[in-house]
Amino acid sequence: MRAGLDWQRVQAMAAAERASYIARNPESARLAQEAGRHLLFGVPMHWMSDWSTPFPLTVREASGARFRDADGHAYVDFCLGDTGAMFGHAPQPVAQAIARQSARGYTAMLPSEDAGPVAAELARRFGLPCWQFALSASDANRFVLRWLRAATGRSKVLVFNGCYHGTVDDVFVDLVGGVPAQRDSLLGQVHKLTDHTVVVEFNDLTALEAALAAGDIACVLAEPVMTNVGMVLPQPGFWEAAQQLIRQHGALLVIDETHTISSGPGGYARAHGMQPDALVIGKPISGGIPCAVYGFTEEVARRVEHAKRSAPPGHSGIGTTLSANMFAMAAMRANLEEVMTGEAYQHMFTLAAQLAEGLRDIIARHQLPWCVTQIGARTEFQFTPTAPRNGTEAQAAMDSGLEQAIHLYLLNRGLLITPFHNMLLVCPGTSECDVNRLLQVFGECLLELRS
Repeated sequence: MRAGLDWQRVQAMAAAERASYIARNPESARLAQEAGRHLLFGVPMHWMSDWSTPFPLTVREASGARFRDADGHAYVDFCLGDTGAMFGHAPQPVAQAIARQSARGYTAMLPSEDAGPVAAELARRFGLPCWQFALSASDANRFVLRWLRAATGRSKVLVFNGCYHGTVDDVFVDLVGGVPAQRDSLLGQVHKLTDHTVVVEFNDLTALEAALAAGDIACVLAEPVMTNVGMVLPQPGFWEAAQQLIRQHGALLVIDETHTISSGPGGYARAHGMQPDALVIGKPISGGIPCAVYGFTEEVARRVEHAKRSAPPGHSGIGTTLSANMFAMAAMRANLEEVMTGEAYQHMFTLAAQLAEGLRDIIARHQLPWCVTQIGARTEFQFTPTAPRNGTEAQAAMDSGLEQAIHLYLLNRGLLITPFHNMLLVCPGTSECDVNRLLQVFGECLLELRS
């Protein structure tokens, strides 16, 4: 038995679903074969070939909570670009802003008229007064680490075991048997990351304090809720105590809200009274157009400015030519002002709560040792009876074979959830009927696995 299920039955269902997928998607198969002639790994990015499908599903168009593939099949999307389209595909205000801007220019390496209002809205919404832009959260996190190392004169960054902050090399360090180790999956890295990256378990205040006591940590980089190994919630009082320890030892706190922006219009930190020194938001902030933002408190911003003005002239290694381009600024302004509204979030919260409760009911009905966690518009089911407290526990609960079987079963019935783990997002375009359909098919899947 694995995760409370007979493994032979899981394998049999997965094989049947793979065969069904191949039969249903001849055009996607043809396009994948053609793409394989010139695309490395046969896909635009290599991880697109890591899904549960025998070959990639080719998307033809997407709008709201739905998309259509090259074979004409329609899907309800609970993946939403793994948060990149958290507010729906092609939200109308963003599409209109893009259409207007398309005739007015894309990039000039100069401020656009949207840049100031966007920064003002970010300050109002997230409570930090000073902002800069990047093309992805990965870049934004890289830039923040550079700024804060320069501002503090300290070289080390602390992360939590199992964390996710895009493709920032510094964070590819895990605890292996309690010992920090560079992830084997990181390709081409020639520098020893553990010289400048410290890693401890999430929710472990004792380990956090011991690491900070060395006095060489520039900043703690963290998601307020871990999201990449299945969701891991902070234990009651963790962040209150952690913030006090970070301040006490002269380090700074960077909160990455790229995923937890699902928690509310101002993100998890604002909703829960946290006071980070810096904040990063990527994927969804401009409605899916490549863009990210990072903000600082007034005090940290002045330290950052001093570090730059005190440095020799030349390239700082921070920022790219297309950062804050006019196209992205127009899209972000429309998304912030007209899409990421309180009303939209309330709709999402209501449906996510219904989804979470429905998943719990189905799992309990089938007497499976699984749990369900919800943070705002984000819901996840995990193959463990109690919610994990740290990255090690969350990693131990993951079962890629079972995940792939369930995901493919749902996909063949017109429902997409996030690959690599069991996360589901709802957006302003998701309906109660969509949620009920997901719950119905999920229940049918478990019935087939249990019968």
